[in-house]
Amino acid sequence: MADKPDYEGLVHYLMKPFLDSPDDLKTDVEFLGDKHRVLLRVAFSADDRGRMFGRGGRNIQAVRTVLEATAALYDQKVSLDVYGESAHQARSGSDDGGAGERQPRPRRGERPAPPKKKQS
Repeated sequence: MADKPDYEGLVHYLMKPFLDSPDDLKTDVEFLGDKHRVLLRVAFSADDRGRMFGRGGRNIQAVRTVLEATAALYDQKVSLDVYGESAHQARSGSDDGGAGERQPRPRRGERPAPPKKKQS
């Protein structure tokens, strides 16, 4: 086994298939402290955000899972930060585009509630 995994190569391998503009993918790898913690930062075209995050953040979470499993093989902890992603999106995995509160889904046979008016 190598001394350390190629996180940058792995990120490119996992993310490029989701991107319409793969050449815009930028990565930065930083080993923190005693080299057991790794911070990965990625940036890509804003047009590719929806495809990269996927429905409910599934795609980006899958990438994070593979990175975490790889890091565990080397007794490391890894964190993947996406440039432009808010802290809430990073924790919850949601990418609602800043739509605000979600309306509850109506029960079968009920009409949806009208949208709330914004107070000015």
